[in-house]
Amino acid sequence: MVDDALGLTASGRPPRLVLEPADYMRVYAIGDVHGCLDQLLALEDLIHEDAASVDGQKLIVMLGDYVDRGPKSAAVLYHLTASAPVGFDRVCLRGNHDDAFLSYLEGDPAGDWLLDHGGVETLRSYGLDVDAAGNLNGSNHQLREAARHAVPGSHMEFLRGLPVLLTMGRDVFAHAGIRPGRPLSEQTDDDLMWIRRSFLDLGPGLPVRVFHGHTPMREAFTGPNRVSLDTHCYHTGRLTAARLEGGRVEILSVGPQP
Repeated sequence: MVDDALGLTASGRPPRLVLEPADYMRVYAIGDVHGCLDQLLALEDLIHEDAASVDGQKLIVMLGDYVDRGPKSAAVLYHLTASAPVGFDRVCLRGNHDDAFLSYLEGDPAGDWLLDHGGVETLRSYGLDVDAAGNLNGSNHQLREAARHAVPGSHMEFLRGLPVLLTMGRDVFAHAGIRPGRPLSEQTDDDLMWIRRSFLDLGPGLPVRVFHGHTPMREAFTGPNRVSLDTHCYHTGRLTAARLEGGRVEILSVGPQP
C-alpha cells in the first residue's frame, strides 16, 4: 500500500515518489484540508460514489496542509494515518503547514512560524489549554513539551514520512507548485512546499501538468499545465478534488458553491 509510512530518504530529505499512471484507473487529487475533517469525509464519500462503477485500483492524492486554521487537525491526522477507503491507494504529500508543525514538535525554530499561522487551532485540537499557556511563541518551552506529549507517535511518524513530490507520467503533484523551468530533480523542498507568485504567473515552464494547492482561490482553476485545488476550506467550508482519468480533469467539491 502506498499510504504506509515512508520514512526519510538516506539523505534525510523527504521522499519523492514516482508511480506509473497505468497502475490506476482513476486518480483523485484533494486540496488543502486545514483541519476540516467533516468536509474531508464528505468529499471521500463523493469520490467513493463517483468511482463506484470503475473497475480496478484508484488513487487518492492528498496535496498537503492537513493541520492548522480549522478545528479538527488532530482528527484529520488520525483519519489519514488509518487505511485508505476500500478500492483506493492513498498518497499524502507534505504541505508547508505540516512541515512547520513537525519542525515545531522537533524543536526546530523554523516551526515557530505556525504559532502565528493557525497552529493554535492545531494545538487545541490535541486537547491543549492554549489560553492558559502564556506567551504563544517559540520560547514557551512548556507549551512545546506539552504538544510533544499530546501528539501520538503515529502522527509524528506520518509527518516525517510525507513526500514532497509525486510524479505520474507528465502529471506532477506538489503542495505549492514547482520553480518555473527548473528540472524536477533540481526542485528544492522549499520550492515544492512554499512557492507561490512566480509559479502562478509563469506556470511550470516544463512539459508537465502540476496539481497543487497552497494558494487559496474562490474556486478551483483548471488549465493545460496547472490545476489549483485550494478552495480555502476552513474559511468557505468548500473542499475540492480533481478527478484525473485518461488525461481529462473534472472537478468535484463539497460544501457551499461559489
